[in-house]
Amino acid sequence: MRYISTRGGMDPATFSEVLIEGLAPDGGLVVPETMPTITREQLEAWRALDYHSLAAEVIGLFATDIPTPDLTAMVARAYSTDRFVDDAIVPLTQIDDDVSLLGLSEGPTLAFKDIAMQFLGEVVEYVLQRKGGTLNIVGATSGDTGSAAEYAFRDKDSVAVFMLSPKGRMSDFQRAQMYSLTEPTIHNIAMEGVFDDAQNHIKALAGDLDFKRRYRLGAVNSINLGRVTAQIVYYVWAFLRLTDALSPEQRESFEFSVTVPSGNFGNILAGHFAKSMGVPVRRLILASNENNVLDEFFRTGIYRPRASENTYLTSSPSMDISKASNLERFIFDLVGRDGLRLREAWAILDASGELDFSDHKDALRDIYGFASGSSTHDDRVATIRETFEDHGVLIDPHTADGVKVAREHLEDGVPMLVLETAKPAKFSEIVIEATGKDPEIPEHLQYLLSAEQRVVEMANDEQALRDYVAEHALL
Repeated sequence: MRYISTRGGMDPATFSEVLIEGLAPDGGLVVPETMPTITREQLEAWRALDYHSLAAEVIGLFATDIPTPDLTAMVARAYSTDRFVDDAIVPLTQIDDDVSLLGLSEGPTLAFKDIAMQFLGEVVEYVLQRKGGTLNIVGATSGDTGSAAEYAFRDKDSVAVFMLSPKGRMSDFQRAQMYSLTEPTIHNIAMEGVFDDAQNHIKALAGDLDFKRRYRLGAVNSINLGRVTAQIVYYVWAFLRLTDALSPEQRESFEFSVTVPSGNFGNILAGHFAKSMGVPVRRLILASNENNVLDEFFRTGIYRPRASENTYLTSSPSMDISKASNLERFIFDLVGRDGLRLREAWAILDASGELDFSDHKDALRDIYGFASGSSTHDDRVATIRETFEDHGVLIDPHTADGVKVAREHLEDGVPMLVLETAKPAKFSEIVIEATGKDPEIPEHLQYLLSAEQRVVEMANDEQALRDYVAEHALL
């Protein structure tokens, strides 16, 4: 398996090479040269596997340059019950006859990002040990990526993490998880502005090849393809668990739809890849909050990112994003995997502030299977309350966005799955508003809220970030 850039300016490279690089040298995002396929027969052969064994099989389709025994050992560590509290790693919970939840928040930071990040921590360390050297990860978080990355790399001596977060735009628990870490290789930076500002600075540093190479920069945001490949696994797992009780004949014609709360498009991109590979996903339904740029795109075909000052501060803050990095990977497919057309489209986007794919609007739904919807604070509160009072299931606000939108896209005979985003304990304020119940923080994490916090505050300034990274990078 080799990897190329969406913008066509990169020689094909191996999984290990693109894992460390993050952004492609031409500024594009890395994608498989050809997408692997999974047959129904292969799915059936995987049915009896536990989660980490399935992960070795699926990720192994992409990481073909890593020997199978090494990859198997890595995923066994990443998805162990020492790190995930549920024995299934990714449990399936039925809310009612129409909607089920895929439990992605059983890891160390109580968010779905742990699924990909625990694997990434293992595989990045593995690659560095074999090629030598160090890596300085520079990332941006709107809430959950930061803590997931820091917990995955906090004990890796050859890796430092520089994590930008928008000052004042995360929950108390999210801040406590990140800022309480004391390892000298963990650098938390609270930057003025919004997530999109931080993400723009990260891309600027990654696009400066001299700076990137001098300070050995890497990425763990969902621009890193290693994260997306790890997320494909739970779409395969979901199909297997949804069909365990069915007969072979029923499995043959089975389809399911998935609703994904989405800000940066990485989580649902993994679903698009899974569907492209042969997992029988009928609809991929994107759920957004008031920052509904992606909802507008999938309804109209027009992609119109907002300026950072027009990004709303909402009660589902991990989705307060108005410029989705991973959309470029999907647009690459939409334009026929043509790097020149992709570059031309992005030049139009940079010049005009929007892309008009309205002539592809029908294809978005009929060929690629996408649909979308959005949710407001009042929707979120009502959905959390109804899901708890009527079904006894307590959910976080992002998952609530997903459940609300999922119910708008139900089809007879098609099971609907919502990807859980985080534990409600991370967002106690809105959960209390909705239910009157203060969500319980797991006992082993209760100390975080009173722990001393360590964070550097920084202006919304690219040069300030460059100077800080240059001063503190591992070399």
